[in-house]
Amino acid sequence: MNTLILISVLPILLLYLGLYKAKNALLPVTVIGLAVALGLAISQWKAADTVMPIYNGMMLFDHFSIAFTGITVVSTVLILLLSKDYFEKISSHVAEYYSIILFALAGIIVMVSYHNLTMLFIGIEIMSVSLYILAGIKKQDFGSNEAALKYFLMGAFSTGFLLFGIALIYGTTGSFDLDAIRDWALSHKSGSYPMFYTGIMLIIVGLCFKVGAAPFHFWTPDVYEGAPTLITAFMSTVVKTAGFAAFLRLFQNCFVSVAEFWTPVLVIIAGLTLFIGNITALYQQSFKRMLAFSSISHAGYMLFAIVALGANSGNSVFVYATAYSIASIIAFAVLILVQQQQGNDNFESFNGLGRKNPFLAFVLTVAMLSLAGIPLTAGFIGKFFMFTGALAKSHIYLVIIAVLNAIISIFYYFRVIIAMYFRNSEREGLAIPAYFNVVLALSALITLFIGIYPTVIAALIPSVK
Repeated sequence: MNTLILISVLPILLLYLGLYKAKNALLPVTVIGLAVALGLAISQWKAADTVMPIYNGMMLFDHFSIAFTGITVVSTVLILLLSKDYFEKISSHVAEYYSIILFALAGIIVMVSYHNLTMLFIGIEIMSVSLYILAGIKKQDFGSNEAALKYFLMGAFSTGFLLFGIALIYGTTGSFDLDAIRDWALSHKSGSYPMFYTGIMLIIVGLCFKVGAAPFHFWTPDVYEGAPTLITAFMSTVVKTAGFAAFLRLFQNCFVSVAEFWTPVLVIIAGLTLFIGNITALYQQSFKRMLAFSSISHAGYMLFAIVALGANSGNSVFVYATAYSIASIIAFAVLILVQQQQGNDNFESFNGLGRKNPFLAFVLTVAMLSLAGIPLTAGFIGKFFMFTGALAKSHIYLVIIAVLNAIISIFYYFRVIIAMYFRNSEREGLAIPAYFNVVLALSALITLFIGIYPTVIAALIPSVK
């Protein structure tokens, strides 16, 4: 809880620093504040059987919550380290941008720690409202304005589905509490309860909108492309991780006993998401737009943990989300540098990067290999966990579809590697700021380390019995 309080108070301090023109202190204070918040979260790590819900059952800071709080805070720190001098080029109101990102992070902490459906809704709204603003921070840019408007309209639409679903669940069970809903579902396994099942369907629709799963994904490419690249990095990593943590927490706690009802629906959604994400990514000429479509396909892989709900689903999503987030941060960091030099984000902009900037080319290669799921990278471990879980629940056909899609993804991830190493271009070497070097080196090391020693993070979340 101390983590949430600190991350909620920190933006107010940043606004005061902005008021007194202390721009140089904004980034250090933010990073130090988040490091302290991470330390406070880790200090709450206790034996799993001693953790109880707090504030009348509204929040639960268990190992699941702390693990996902950790990866979202670390990812946010890495992204913010890339922001030095980035926001200054957009506007003079830099303090507001840092504050809004931290407010979004506060909503995310609520999303991964809720024990009551009202807190889930509040967390999603705090995060979403902040993201609507961040997507449109380039006020003079038509694409940024379009992204903000489209994200707002689609976000409001999906929130309606989610809220209606929550209302129907409450109308049937008489409670917003996760334990009470689970107990009601266990004691009413037989019989017809159309309002309850309709509520589950509407919640699936609302959450699939939030995580960008097909066929509710159509806002994702345009919003990711139109928003500033740094904000896109935040949305496609931290926000997606929080969305899946909230999704998994709800279904693992409440709806396991009625899994035969909703599992076929999620199987179809996962298959559609994989095909739509990967096949459309093949035809993209823009690297940023390719990352947007590939993020849709990764949502399909992460849905495996919910489709094959089991004792280790929490660890599977955690490992996959960690691998995906770290590799994506590398990809977006290199994209920012290339965009600044070349003025666009086409694949041709990466031609010859391997000769002029071998370090950049190397870390981007590591990221692409990880996203493609090549062995000795974190991405391979993430996919291994997902496929193992699906096979344990006999979803063999789904794993075959996933393997086919993983092969398809190799084509578009390797496209940028080929451009960097095998295509020539008359280009100048990129100047890499010190902060970028730190983030890129650290992220690449984490990607390789998890790929070689996955047990370090593979058992952080206790298995559910």
